[in-house]
Formats: sequence, structure tokens, C-alpha cells
Amino acid sequence: MSAARTNSAPRSPRGALPSEPVELAPSETAGQQVAMSAMGRARTAVLTSLKTRGEATADQLASELGITIGAVRQHLGPLGQEGLVAHRDERPGPGRPRRWYCLTPAAESLFPKRYGELTNQLLGFIEQADPAAVAEAFSLRGRQRHDRALSRLEGRTFADKVRELAQILDEDGYLADCEKIDDASWRITELNCAILDVARQHHEACGSELAFLRSVLPEATVERVSHILAGGHACAYEVRLRPETERPQPE
Repeated sequence: MSAARTNSAPRSPRGALPSEPVELAPSETAGQQVAMSAMGRARTAVLTSLKTRGEATADQLASELGITIGAVRQHLGPLGQEGLVAHRDERPGPGRPRRWYCLTPAAESLFPKRYGELTNQLLGFIEQADPAAVAEAFSLRGRQRHDRALSRLEGRTFADKVRELAQILDEDGYLADCEKIDDASWRITELNCAILDVARQHHEACGSELAFLRSVLPEATVERVSHILAGGHACAYEVRLRPETERPQPE
């Protein structure tokens, strides 16, 4: 795999068409390279061959890779246990069935995906056509997240709301957790940015995240106290329950 480009390229100026590609989404490719390297050359070759063929038997893989059938099976076993390879048995006639191997959906994450790059490119085209449309798109996304979250937060105590909100963020890929600081305040921490490559290009993404947290916890003040894009290890938010006289009154 080729090395990822630096992420220091400036955002395309408003009114200018984005270049092709906008960005190589280094955070999407770096983890894939590390994961493949950690498996070793032989297992990586088995996975790549299955990706190329779609489906193959152990003897076909052995012939293609220049190793013994026994060696291929030694790699297929652990890959199957890790949920990366599946198999089906075909019985065309008498005798032992023929076993065909293929990649599972989980294995697809090991191969290059350019979702961040594609999203940045599409947002760049939208911004070129209408600069306000990108901000509106993030706003619509925030409102959709708000509506989904409210259905899980309604009727809960403040503490339970914070815990459930951290769970929602974790399910969304942010590797989120929360901790109680004192009787009236909590800290929500996101150890992973699920949209990092987009956030690097479009800072509206970070603004919409803060707006989302504030919208689902109107009875609290929410302030960002750590930011990945500013060099922090995580994005963290201090959530403090407002005094009762300052909380929004239910309608």
C-alpha cells in the first residue's frame, strides 16, 4: 500500500472547485495498514487472494501463493476464528465435499475505504454551488441525531441521561464514556472521532457536535474542554446541571 499523504493540506477556498482527490483520508488508511501488517505477510496474502477471487478452495490458494495446502489451512483456521473468513461446503457427487472460502463483511474493513475522502469531495462540490448548504447539511444531521436521542433520554434522571448519551455516542463510533465529577457535573469523553477526516476539512462538524449535546441536555451547560483537532488526546465535554431557576420549563 502506498503511504498516506500529509493531512496538512489547507481547505479549498470558498467558490473554488475541490481538487481530485480532496484528501486521502489518512486516518482511514493508517489503521488498515497496521492491521494488515500485524497479521504477517502470509495471512495478508491469503486475505488479498480471497478478496481478488471472491471465493477459493484451499488448494487454489496454495497454488496461487506457492505454499502447501497444509500451510494455507493453518492460516485459514485462525482467520476463521477471528471472523474474517467464512466457508461453505459443496458436494458435487460422492466423496468429501469441496470447501470454498470467502471473506466476511468484517474483513472488508481491512481494505482501503475512502469514505472521508468521498464525503469531503461531495461537500466541497455542494459548498461551491451554495456556501450555506454545507452548514445547513450539518444542521439537519444534528436535528436528526437530536430526535433519535430524545426518544432514549426522555423520562430519565439527569445522571441517567448523561450515561445514556455517552452510550449513544459510543454506539455511533466515538468510543465514548462519562464520569461524574461532583453532584452537579459530569464529563463526557470521546476517545475517537468517528468523522475525523470530515472534521479536518469542515469545522462545522465540530460545531454541530457541541450543538447536539447542548440540544439534548437543555437543563445543563455543556462546554468542550478538550479537542482532538486542537491536539488533544480526546474530545471532552464538561456537563454541568443548571440551577433549578435557570432550567427550561417543560411546555
